Amino acid sequence: MNPSERLRVVVTGATGNVGTSVMRALEREPRVGSVLGLARRRPRLTLAKAEWAEVDLSLEGDTARLARYVADADAVVHLAWRFQPIRDPLTTWRTNVLGALRVFDAVAVARVPVLVHASSVGAYSPGPAGGAPVSESWPTHGWPGAAYTREKAYLERVLDTFERDHPQTRVVRMRPAFQFKEESASGQRRIFAGRWFPGQLIRPDLLPLLPGLPGLRLQLLHTDDAADGYVRAVLRDVRGAFNLAADPVLDGELLARFFDARPVTVPAPAARAALTAAWRMRLAPASPDLLDAVLRLPVMTTARARQELGWEPARTSLEALEAFLRGVRAGGGDATAPLAGGRFG
Repeated sequence: MNPSERLRVVVTGATGNVGTSVMRALEREPRVGSVLGLARRRPRLTLAKAEWAEVDLSLEGDTARLARYVADADAVVHLAWRFQPIRDPLTTWRTNVLGALRVFDAVAVARVPVLVHASSVGAYSPGPAGGAPVSESWPTHGWPGAAYTREKAYLERVLDTFERDHPQTRVVRMRPAFQFKEESASGQRRIFAGRWFPGQLIRPDLLPLLPGLPGLRLQLLHTDDAADGYVRAVLRDVRGAFNLAADPVLDGELLARFFDARPVTVPAPAARAALTAAWRMRLAPASPDLLDAVLRLPVMTTARARQELGWEPARTSLEALEAFLRGVRAGGGDATAPLAGGRFG
């Protein structure tokens, strides 16, 4: 890409948690001339540089339309992902894997110069004994028991082949930690806790005790900081994978201090048994297999992103969590279908 030209960027999954932040970050970037946001449903969100188009990546019939949309792109940022229905992995596979293959094929045919793909910490194999942080060279075989981690790992292998066969396209794989912001709170509550979970209950004064799992360590990131990383990957001449996460790493003790609660250790088998019972009774939308995956996630180093992208998160992990909880309590949302607000919506 010629640095003097204003770029045309196509974003899939443009109406979700990450997509809305990436669209806004691209809008603010002077080197970007226009952005085309692709989603299953056209949003009410208005941005000066943005156009919107409807495409369902799970449908083979939308392949020709997708090809037209990326034909004149300088870069494609592939974010589209369907987390639910977890109980129907065939449906998520059609969107997440087959849909990604359609995007990659369209990029190859159009010879798009840049492809930035949303991978995840979930693509990584279980972390090393002792919990030492891992770099981007750690194996990406995921946790086979959970659909989310299987699909993320599978696409890493697909991109290995894509890079070999299409060296004219600069491929970047972003591997962020869990991403939160106030505007995504209602949508994420629906995904992970269920539509009817009352967000007003998530208050420090109502949590005198905080259950914790032995060895659990989580990395979080404000979604807007993740979006900054994606935009830098579009604009800088970099390839390969980049870990994105904010400090500090969260554990049970730190979370208990955050909530001003007393930590109570819950053995992992007991927590899994309780989640399994709730899952079988359809009281919990998140499966016990996902808990298994989360307990095995490695802690990531972010040195490469800081050095090669010049990336630095503007918010701590606790600030990202605070923004999310604020949004949950207030019913925070955005002008898109996935992020529609409301305490019970």
